[in-house]
Amino acid sequence: MASFKSSRMAEDIKREITALIRELKDPRITATLLTVVRVELTADLSYGKIHISSMDGLEQAKIAVQGLQSASGYIRRELGNRLHIRKAPELKFLADDSVVRSIEMFAKLKPTETEAQEDEN
Repeated sequence: MASFKSSRMAEDIKREITALIRELKDPRITATLLTVVRVELTADLSYGKIHISSMDGLEQAKIAVQGLQSASGYIRRELGNRLHIRKAPELKFLADDSVVRSIEMFAKLKPTETEAQEDEN
């Protein structure tokens, strides 16, 4: 179970990485379509997995992860400076398709919602 400190630090890292993605100039990273879904930190806060999702699908997320992985040193340094932490965690970026799956699920549930409203009337 994650401690309060690691969960708070994960949220701080998620917020800062989201801001840093907008600042990066790598063409593989399309800032308007990327989302940081989840940040998982180890108990000693030395390693972190950052799950990235794209509205364009899993293939675009994999391309963005390559760009983020090449910029991980810069991102790590900026995290240390912005969060005022002595040792920033080593970052590993992972492609995730949960945003696309949730949009698809919402689209499937939408017709059942309208049917339920029609049944009430």
